[in-house]
Amino acid sequence: MSRQALLRLAFAGVHPGRLRRAVAGAGSPERLVRMAEGGGGDLPDLAKVEVARSAVERAVELARLGVNVVQPGDAGYPDRLVIYEDAPPNLFVRGAVPPGPTVAVVGTRKCTAYGREVAHAYGVAIARAGWVLASGLARGIDAAAHEGTVAAAGRGIGVLGCGIDVRYPRTTHHLQKGLIEHGGAIVTEYPPGVRPEAWRFPPRNRIIAGLADAVVVIEAAERGGALITAHRAAEYGVPVFAVPGDIDREASRGCNLLIRDGAHPVLDPADLIEELALVDAAAGRRG
Repeated sequence: MSRQALLRLAFAGVHPGRLRRAVAGAGSPERLVRMAEGGGGDLPDLAKVEVARSAVERAVELARLGVNVVQPGDAGYPDRLVIYEDAPPNLFVRGAVPPGPTVAVVGTRKCTAYGREVAHAYGVAIARAGWVLASGLARGIDAAAHEGTVAAAGRGIGVLGCGIDVRYPRTTHHLQKGLIEHGGAIVTEYPPGVRPEAWRFPPRNRIIAGLADAVVVIEAAERGGALITAHRAAEYGVPVFAVPGDIDREASRGCNLLIRDGAHPVLDPADLIEELALVDAAAGRRG
């Protein structure tokens, strides 16, 4: 499969699911690129224009931004993602995706002060236990967890729902720098310049789930990105943990429902680390 074709298709800017269907309909990434160059293929007209630009031109642009591209089979492409049918064909990366067991910590942007404190404490505990922490770098729970990662000089992966050069949200830009400085990475399947449109975030959540050996939800409403991540993790066979909360608090409803439906409750950092040790032992890495 042509690396150049995959890279050029990344710039189509369409939903990852639609792009997979367009490739399947064309028969191969190379054929879809050729069709787009001729004005054909199941892509919007603007997407065809973007795909038609040369891979050399794209490579120059990425080098200028200090961004690497890794594809399935490359040394820098996360091993866990490769096994999933909907794995992104391109990851745009700053830093380097750290190896080792990884836990995703996710939750609502509209978190409580208590939820923020728990997320920070879990981030510290996960870093000290030697795990990698993956999250979405959104305001709220995600950012608080990565604040803990950076404070403890741990390794983390921030997964964006926009282009890697787009400062969104601006309040977490310092975290991106901190994660990279401590041996972590910022990754996205979207090429530079892509704006953070709402429809781009649900596909982003599958990458967070796919990177993880375990997923922890700290606070979440009944609907939202955190529960999308948890449900995708369950589909992937990844253990899901949740922090229980008040039954009448909206920010806890999603977690309580996850626990009702079989997620493992975790009550404090020590409890979480004990559960993660069991996950690690079950995977045959330790113990």
